[in-house]
Amino acid sequence: MFIVSNPFHIYIKIFIVFYSMYGHVEALAREVKRGVDGIEGTLPEEVLDQMEAPPKDPDIPVIGAAADLEEADGILFGFPTRFGSMAAQMKAFFDATGQLWKEQKLAGKPAGFFVSTGTQGGGRRPRREWTAITQLAHHGMLFVPIGYTFGAGMFKMDSIRGGAPYGAGTFSADGSRQPTDVELALAEHQGKYMAAVVKRLSPPHP
Repeated sequence: MFIVSNPFHIYIKIFIVFYSMYGHVEALAREVKRGVDGIEGTLPEEVLDQMEAPPKDPDIPVIGAAADLEEADGILFGFPTRFGSMAAQMKAFFDATGQLWKEQKLAGKPAGFFVSTGTQGGGRRPRREWTAITQLAHHGMLFVPIGYTFGAGMFKMDSIRGGAPYGAGTFSADGSRQPTDVELALAEHQGKYMAAVVKRLSPPHP
C-alpha cells in the first residue's frame, strides 16, 4: 500500500486500491500515484501462471485487509471490466468490507474510480461506474468524478481514448495495447484532483 503526502504539503492519506492482471490498470495507478498512492490484490499464483499474466512488481505492497481502508482520508479504486462491471477480484474485496459497512467506518470518505476494458463497447459505458457506485453508496462514501476538469484533453477526437467524466480509463484490446500518453496524463490529473478534494474536506491531522 502506497501512502504519500500530497502536493499541497498537507498530511492526508489517499489510498489507491487497484487490481490489475496484465498491467493496464497498474500503469494508470502509477500515474495516479503522482498525486497520491495505492494498494493491490491478486489471484493465486498458479491461476496467474495459467493465464500467462506477467509477474507483479514486488515494490507494490498488497493491502493487509479491507479494514485498513478506515485509515484513508480518500480512496481511488482501479479495476478492469468483466462483462460490463468490475472484475470479480475487486468485487470480492468490496464484499470483505462488511464490518466497515456495519459500523459505517467509511461514511463521508471521498472515493473515485479508474478503469480498463478490452474494447470501446466492452464496458467503457457508464454502466460499469454506476454498478461500482452502489458499493460507495452503501458505505455512505462520497463519489468524486473528475467531470471535465481535464480540459481540452477530454474532447480529443483524433485518436481512441479511454477515460470519461467518471474517471480515468484505458482500452487493453487483446492485451497488447498499452495506455496512451493522454490516458496516462488523465490518470495523473485524477490523482491531483482527488488530492485537492480531500484536502478541502479533511480536517487537519494532529
